[in-house]
Amino acid sequence: MRAVHQTAMSTLGARGWLAGAVWAMAAALIPPAHAQGAAIFKGADLKLGEELIAQHRCAQCHAEKFGGDGTGIYRPLGRINTAGLLRGIVEQCNATLNFQMFPEEVTAVAAVLNRDHYHFKD
Repeated sequence: MRAVHQTAMSTLGARGWLAGAVWAMAAALIPPAHAQGAAIFKGADLKLGEELIAQHRCAQCHAEKFGGDGTGIYRPLGRINTAGLLRGIVEQCNATLNFQMFPEEVTAVAAVLNRDHYHFKD
């Protein structure tokens, strides 16, 4: 270990090595861009979900069906009241519109909707 430390010190210099070590420790503390909240969304790729929402033009479709900016679709009275139902609605859109998304993609989209609109914890 000492030899590795000395090699790093001689290659990067004391200041460069310290900066690299601080950066590595900080990076380890930053949580990955994965869903928080409901267990069903654990490990969901939020970036992928955002990309899929844009790719499939979800907001435009919702605006056409519900008017305004389309956000009227979120939390319709009594319709979606659990994380599982939210994921099911996204799967219904997937099947109805023939998006052919894989299950993990459906979960990613639902996780983004949960993060941005629903905030289900379990």
